[in-house]
Amino acid sequence: MSSSLFSALSGLQAHQSWIDVIGNNLANSNTPGFKSSAATFSDQFARTLQYASGPGTGRGGRNPVQIGLGVRLADTSHNFSQGALTRTGRTFDVAMQGNGFFAVSNGVQNLYTRVGTFGLDALHQLVDQRTGFPVLSPTGQPIEIDTESLLAPNATTSARLSGNLPKVVTGPLPEVLTASSAFAQGSPAQLTSSNSGPFTIPAGETWTMRVTVAGGAPQTVSVTSVTGSVTATDIATAVDALDDVSATVNGSGQLEITTDRAGENVTLKVSSGSTGRDLAALTGLSTALVSGSQTDATSTTDLSELPGNVVDYIAGDRIHVTGVDADGTAINAEFTYGAGNDGTTVDDFVNFVDALYAGATVTMDAAGKLTVESDTAGESGLQLSLLDDSSNTGSVDWTTYAMAVTTEGTASDEVSTSMEVFDSAGVAHTMTMTFARQQDGSWSLTPSLSSADGSVLSGSISGLLFDDDGAPLGLAGVDPTVQVQFAGQTSPQTITFDLGSDGAFTGLTQFGSEGEVFVREQDGYGVGELASMSVDADGMILGLYTNGKTQDLGQMGVATFVNPEGLQLVGNNLYSQTVNSGAVNLGVAEVGAAGSVIGGSLENSNVDTAEQFVALIQAQRGFQANARVITAENEVLRDTVNLI
Repeated sequence: MSSSLFSALSGLQAHQSWIDVIGNNLANSNTPGFKSSAATFSDQFARTLQYASGPGTGRGGRNPVQIGLGVRLADTSHNFSQGALTRTGRTFDVAMQGNGFFAVSNGVQNLYTRVGTFGLDALHQLVDQRTGFPVLSPTGQPIEIDTESLLAPNATTSARLSGNLPKVVTGPLPEVLTASSAFAQGSPAQLTSSNSGPFTIPAGETWTMRVTVAGGAPQTVSVTSVTGSVTATDIATAVDALDDVSATVNGSGQLEITTDRAGENVTLKVSSGSTGRDLAALTGLSTALVSGSQTDATSTTDLSELPGNVVDYIAGDRIHVTGVDADGTAINAEFTYGAGNDGTTVDDFVNFVDALYAGATVTMDAAGKLTVESDTAGESGLQLSLLDDSSNTGSVDWTTYAMAVTTEGTASDEVSTSMEVFDSAGVAHTMTMTFARQQDGSWSLTPSLSSADGSVLSGSISGLLFDDDGAPLGLAGVDPTVQVQFAGQTSPQTITFDLGSDGAFTGLTQFGSEGEVFVREQDGYGVGELASMSVDADGMILGLYTNGKTQDLGQMGVATFVNPEGLQLVGNNLYSQTVNSGAVNLGVAEVGAAGSVIGGSLENSNVDTAEQFVALIQAQRGFQANARVITAENEVLRDTVNLI
């Protein structure tokens, strides 16, 4: 009978142990990094009343008859599933995301924990604040963090530039003067009568016609007969009295009317006179509009053949040339017409004027127009004016060739940016970089410093070219280095500019947008003090300094085990290695099986409270059932005693 008592007793003991496990889980439901445990039961040895027998002749086999002797607590296993993370914002509160433990040392052995409530002590050691144990690095050494030393400065040796230089050219442009009309070799408009004189007109009668030159006001030609007829010469004399036109009688006795001016813009029209007294009809002059003609001027075209010519020049006629050179120098000269003088042709005249301008070039362009172009880009006060001398026999209407500015002189297209550069002592200097477009379309880069900061010893970086797509071209042939002498330094400093790569759009470009260049990065910095710290995912402790730079100050080690459930709890959320946990692998987070380190956070307990309460009910019912067995056995024993 006593076996049932002992079986029930083992059940009470086992379920009490289970309740102990559940109680411990619930007690640590808010303990950071706590890993819940689970109880596992197994039965005790059984009492065999009859062993099994195999089947025989005329008899079948029989199973063993056994009665169990109770239950025992076989195992309490740890649940190492990931707990939720809570953000604390404290630098050295760190949590493990994934596999692994932080390693600390008590001076005798290494211990391991999932709870990274760390901090610095007076000796700059990173320690576990619960125990004071030093935190270990991946090499197993205590971590010391230097929070007092300054970060040494670094001199600027390179800078990477990016941005756009504008494709559209607005400068540099030289100022250009261009004549309003082209030089040409012109012919006048001309009409020839179909009838020859003399012409019969009754004595005393006046006959008329009208002549219009170049679209001007009609001019009336009147001829009065005295003898009953007029000659072609009489009519030519009357036409000669008009403006801008002349008339002659050819060898056939025909009247020829010719405009004084030549060229395709000159027109001539004869209109009928009074009805019945029409000179145009009498002489057989066409009333259709006729125009002069012209061809491109050549170097041998005579000045008297220009469309603007009014009266042919003769030797000794003078043309006044006045103007202003590109540098502001006044020009005042006279061109004397004639083979023995300054010349007679367009080429002679252009060469004469060109020689007067030291800072500009005078040519006849492809369209035949006289041009004056400054030899240098930029704003200029170029002027050129032509005028015949009042005593000349010949003349040209030079207003036809009036010079006007067709291209305003502009300075170079410029794009500027600046950056802070550092000398070897960490002193900051402001360097200005000016990109300027050259007259050949390339760009130059000119760095400069204020006199207080120092001076640039080398010249400009020149020859920056771009292809049609706007990508750099030929950078291999460009020397991107500059030498600067900073104030207070004895030796010059070399800085290399990274301007991009040929055919790529990673550095400088030349697109149609506005110009804007910026410094993407430069490698110099001044001295820095530690401003703050943070912990990276690989356990690296980073120091952020006042100069904007970061530096590695140390690294937390992460320990992994083949069987983490084989670790032994030693209190304070610490575990120690056992023979069944496997060898420790102390290394770097995010390498191999190690998880990542989350700075500014702590891992919560992974206890599921609802699950624990359900288990508590089960344990309580199991305990009650075993207690009932003892009560029943007690009643049986009492009845047995009462049998005597």
